[in-house]
Amino acid sequence: MIALATGLPVGAASHRKQKEKLPKIRELDSGIVWRRNRKTGELEVLRKGARGEVPARDAETINAHAIRSTTQMVAVTCMVLTRDGLPVPGLKRSDFRVYDDGAPQKIAYFDASAQPASVAIVIDASPSVLPDSDEMKQAADALIGALAPLDQAAVVDFARHTYLQLPFTDVRELMLRAVARVNVRALAGDTGGSNIYEAVYLTAHELFRGRTGRKAIVLLTDGQDSGMGLTLDPQSERPRPTDLNELTWNDLVELLAAQNIQVFAVSTENRPRIMKPQWLAAHRDKTLISPGALREGIPAYTAFLAELVRRAGGQLYFLNEAPTLADTFRQIAQKIRAEYTLGYYAEFKSEAASRGRWRRLRVELPGDPNVTISNRAAYYVPVSPVQ
Repeated sequence: MIALATGLPVGAASHRKQKEKLPKIRELDSGIVWRRNRKTGELEVLRKGARGEVPARDAETINAHAIRSTTQMVAVTCMVLTRDGLPVPGLKRSDFRVYDDGAPQKIAYFDASAQPASVAIVIDASPSVLPDSDEMKQAADALIGALAPLDQAAVVDFARHTYLQLPFTDVRELMLRAVARVNVRALAGDTGGSNIYEAVYLTAHELFRGRTGRKAIVLLTDGQDSGMGLTLDPQSERPRPTDLNELTWNDLVELLAAQNIQVFAVSTENRPRIMKPQWLAAHRDKTLISPGALREGIPAYTAFLAELVRRAGGQLYFLNEAPTLADTFRQIAQKIRAEYTLGYYAEFKSEAASRGRWRRLRVELPGDPNVTISNRAAYYVPVSPVQ
């Protein structure tokens, strides 16, 4: 595309791209201030600067995704897989049924993977993943190699802080060099734990604003977050009365749902024995965050990874279940390339009553019991409308 626009030979454009320099690493949480709107209960993200606290770069607040009127186009990205986990191509608009809070919807928009995807690769670089760090980077390289030619990728790594190695680009050479620059040993001094979910939030908040088409975050981690104090008590997902101005689990899933960003999580831990695909399918409409998870042998950190994927769409993988992690990442890229995006106009009888709540989503393929469909479980309608 660049060669045609500039009149340069294709080879010259490609050579010039390969010579591009990596941007400087940027700390995404530098100067960030969390502030909760006392009237709406929603989180605002500000950044300290010379002019005081101003809206953070690239996304003013989560409220920017609020509906403007009583009608809203809702996009639902979904994977359709065989029982063997292979993507199902060639489906048409008429094959699908979509339900919003149980009510059938007319599909007004249909895309069978024609638009480029935006994929943010988020790599845990905390000391706890050091034994797996080289394999994780090789896996990220495999994902990049399996993306479609027009797909774009960004690279983020984190420990206590979150670092943007590379913003979205379609230049494969830059992607590979950015992954190679991730250095777990260099972050050994980044003490204070592993802020997994803050890193995912900042990635969604800072990088995805204004992007259309298929959007995904591919997260490599052991799942052991140390920033939010999460437990299997559902109250830990919400703001504490003693500190309302803090990022919470609910803020994260609301943002992902508002932007229709899927999450593909790859855990370096072992899969709990009970957490088979059939068990996850049976819990598709139920939260996995409950004290009963421990009785099932599910650690809290794995339950939260699984719940993140359930609410946002995507899939959860485990490091020890594939011949190599690179094979898993090639599978993820293959599934992203074969996704479908459905859109419908949601109508609200009362706009005021609809705000500040979740609406359930369900996608079906009637008459085909041999496939499974994965999509975000709900979408969130923020309280404050866009001004």
